[in-house]
Amino acid sequence: MKEYRQQFFKGERALYAEDGACIYDSIFDEGESPLKESKNIEVYDSQFKYKYPIWYSNNVKVERCNWLEMGRSGVWYTNDIYVKDSFITAPKNFRRCDGVTLENVQLTNAEETFWNCKNIKLSNVYAKGSYFAMNSENIEIDGFKLDGNYSFDGAKNITIRNSVLLSKDSFWNTENVTVYDSYICGEYLGWNSKNLKFVNCTIESLQGFCYIDNLEMENCKLINTTLAFEYVDNVNANITTKIDSVFNPISGTITAPEIEHLIVEPDLVDPSKTVINCKQIGKTEEIVEWRRDRK
Repeated sequence: MKEYRQQFFKGERALYAEDGACIYDSIFDEGESPLKESKNIEVYDSQFKYKYPIWYSNNVKVERCNWLEMGRSGVWYTNDIYVKDSFITAPKNFRRCDGVTLENVQLTNAEETFWNCKNIKLSNVYAKGSYFAMNSENIEIDGFKLDGNYSFDGAKNITIRNSVLLSKDSFWNTENVTVYDSYICGEYLGWNSKNLKFVNCTIESLQGFCYIDNLEMENCKLINTTLAFEYVDNVNANITTKIDSVFNPISGTITAPEIEHLIVEPDLVDPSKTVINCKQIGKTEEIVEWRRDRK
């Protein structure tokens, strides 16, 4: 393979359509799309300082590199890219890519990142930014830390392990999501989704788990979680902590040691279709407060 060492690349498409090259200790300075249409490229200990560095590329390996703030929209329309031990401070990265693996990577400005991608693997990744992984599919995640709202909107076929998600409105409009051994904090979790499963998770969510078809929760903690399970059809929830309030589930089984406030409105849902296994229920109502005030 051709080698480039300690090079300073500047100008439009500096290494356009490069095929089979190793790049070491180099700088990609001002000039758009330096590696556009490239393939079979390896980049080590280098810096991407300007826009659109890796577009329409194939088979790319990047280690110990940095995307600076102006290295925005860094990887689009690219297949089979592996990034390790790297630092990305630019937004809107990874769009419409197929086959992306990140290992030990920090994305400190991950706004609108991982949109419309598929076959993603993330290991020991930190991301800060909203709208992460919108409309992406076939995602495997382990050791992920996310600080940003509206994550995974419209995404499909997701498995997450050992992670922390601080994310309002996460998992909206999703299908086939399984989360293991993780902490999730954010309002309105999982709305309008199908086939969600949480195992050994701790979750805090105002009005979480609403408008879902097929929800499974196994050995989970719900902390400060109110108005949960509204219009959930086919819920099987095994909760190990008190649930602050449950509101109008459509069908299924909810098991918990205590429900502080249970609201089931028979004019909106059929109470006989949901089994509540609970030793202690505090307040029970057949009409929610804001509807009562209108009558």
